Amino acid sequence: MNMIPTSLYPEIFLLLSICAILLIDMFLADDKRNVTYALSLIALGVCGVLTMNATTSSPVYLSNNMFVSDAMSNLLKMFSYIAVGVTLIYGRQYASDRGMTNGLLGGEFYVLALFALLGQMVMISGNNLLIIYLGLELMSLALYALVALRRDHTVSTEAAMKYFVLGALASGFLLYGISMLYGATGTLNLNEMSVIAASATANKPILVFGIVFLVAGLAFKLGVVPFHMWVPDVYQGSPTVVTLLLGGAPKLAAFAITYRLLVEGLFPQVVDWQQMLMVLAVLSMAIGNITAIAQTNLKRMLAYSTISQMGFMLLGFLSGVSNGNISLAGEAYSASMFYAITYVMTTLGTFGIILLLSRAGFEAENIADLKGLNKRNKWFAFIMLLLMFSLAGIPPLMGFYAKLSVLSSVVAAGQIWLAVVAVLFSLIGAFYYLRVVKVMYFDEPVDTSPIVAHMDLKIVLSANGLAVLILGIMPGSLLQSCINAIKSTLAS
Repeated sequence: MNMIPTSLYPEIFLLLSICAILLIDMFLADDKRNVTYALSLIALGVCGVLTMNATTSSPVYLSNNMFVSDAMSNLLKMFSYIAVGVTLIYGRQYASDRGMTNGLLGGEFYVLALFALLGQMVMISGNNLLIIYLGLELMSLALYALVALRRDHTVSTEAAMKYFVLGALASGFLLYGISMLYGATGTLNLNEMSVIAASATANKPILVFGIVFLVAGLAFKLGVVPFHMWVPDVYQGSPTVVTLLLGGAPKLAAFAITYRLLVEGLFPQVVDWQQMLMVLAVLSMAIGNITAIAQTNLKRMLAYSTISQMGFMLLGFLSGVSNGNISLAGEAYSASMFYAITYVMTTLGTFGIILLLSRAGFEAENIADLKGLNKRNKWFAFIMLLLMFSLAGIPPLMGFYAKLSVLSSVVAAGQIWLAVVAVLFSLIGAFYYLRVVKVMYFDEPVDTSPIVAHMDLKIVLSANGLAVLILGIMPGSLLQSCINAIKSTLAS
């Protein structure tokens, strides 16, 4: 009997854990839901250990080359575990305050969050078009259900319907693109596809059409213009903890499949997809930053911020190859990876503050709800200041170094005008981030009630904010890990 490869242990263990947690939760009383919470965190911790044990110096291909375990997948999985774990810690009080009426406290919230993570893990390690698609659908179906958890809330129901309908449309685009790529190359394996796409045997017109539909599907999952229509409504309409589940770890998985499909599978067609990404990136930075200025709802503002941030991340993808020179690819794609991780870490902290300020019967959703936060709690006002400055790209925070890395790759590729455009839109974006800081420090508080939260939330939120500062001052180790991860995949 063949032994199961260690590289598959994290996915297998998480699936078994989900089944066990779901069964155990059935027999728990309402006041014992913390058991489900604790088991979920333990499962994430064990997955982290198993992933570290599965780390190898070179990529390992499993299951008939449909699954790959490499440095990039392991690093992204580790940050996905952290993102989901931190989200559960931030959201425990929020879920508890809302009781069983909207389903948030039940075990289904934790189980669906873990199912979404399992889908992300499959996406991150997928080396076959259908495997990536299966992972994407597993994640998406879990997220659809999470958005719709508040069945008695009209706005949430509307957001869930929009997300489901538009998500199904995007999945259709992606699947249609996959079918065209299969027709043009005759394979679903990404390594084989790259070889065939570079040869004369591939049907070039069908290949290009397939790439168009593929990029459209990826653009929806990233939430970039013109496939961004769902992002503001879903972010605003979802329970805040679900919004964080949408805006955190899934962005790492979206980066992973964008890299797997375009760089590993379709690198010979880099000229075609780089031009498409350039349009998406510029439009996203423009519409995202300009529209965010007009928002008064904090979650909606952060949704448009996400659109602009994802546009900025795409700049690294379109800087990997310049005039046939591929020597810049490692630095450019690793800059995008570092940017995606930075965005997720900063988003976790930002929504953590929103969850901290929310309480039973009150949703801290508007920018006005942050008025006078410095007078209510100086420490968490400082943490929010760090996070806003990081999103704006102000030194010495992590967001500054992430933007600098991406801009450096754009300039190295000779796209000076694109770097100038990115800087200009970042300056526009700084306005609405600094407006939040102004409200916290210079406005009088409207809500003077004490900020009450579990100690684990306070500790993790503080660590989250300080990590953004420390990794901004000393980004070398994380950035080098991203460079090594990307170069190992390019070498293979």
